[in-house]
Amino acid sequence: MRAKAIISYDGSRFHGFQSQKHTSKTVIGTLQKALKKTGIETKITGSGRTDRGVHATGQVIHFDLPPFWNDTQKLQSYLNRYLFPSILFKKIEIVSDDFHARYSAKRRAYRYIFSMDTPNPFSAQYITFLENFDYEKCKNAVKLFEGRHNFEYFKKEGSGVTNFERTIYKACIYRYKNYYILYFEADGFLRSQVRMMADFLFKIGRGDLTLKELAEQLSCKHQYSSTLAPPYGLYLCRVFY
Repeated sequence: MRAKAIISYDGSRFHGFQSQKHTSKTVIGTLQKALKKTGIETKITGSGRTDRGVHATGQVIHFDLPPFWNDTQKLQSYLNRYLFPSILFKKIEIVSDDFHARYSAKRRAYRYIFSMDTPNPFSAQYITFLENFDYEKCKNAVKLFEGRHNFEYFKKEGSGVTNFERTIYKACIYRYKNYYILYFEADGFLRSQVRMMADFLFKIGRGDLTLKELAEQLSCKHQYSSTLAPPYGLYLCRVFY
């Protein structure tokens, strides 16, 4: 039986989502170890990778269950006891055998949380702290990302992807209490694309870059910025199927 699971995790505790040769301290590596203890040794596939330090509140994975695991609630309870507090299984359900966490996904959504409060060490791994940020400038700029664009100038090298066009269905910024949240929903994202977009918006908010320069980089006329926003404030929040 194929199982689909929605999980959340604290990215600050891992060296990224995907398995790596030189460390088992990845989300996949930790999940694989937990499943092995239950007699499940099948491959885990995620909807997408997240960088080191990036969090998730709605990551989706799939794996195949052996016949003796027909109680998904019991499995979920066991895994959550073992993985606490770094990973939480929010839901496990049986799906059709052709379901694929990555290739069946239609859209993905990320939130980036930041604040202009005085930085403190207790939230430094979960929120990005900024100074001298103009909310109204960012509010106007973020909408330029919506639509179909070639994001070749908004990606980190090394992904191996050759098609750089993506459609962003929704891009916005809003306030919640003392926090500012950037929200991006698209049919897919390139490697570190969200962090690069967020960093460009932060520079516009500080007055270092302009709307005109953002439009030119989106049109692949000139690359004004290639740096990344810190990973700490970024959350993969939902995958749509």
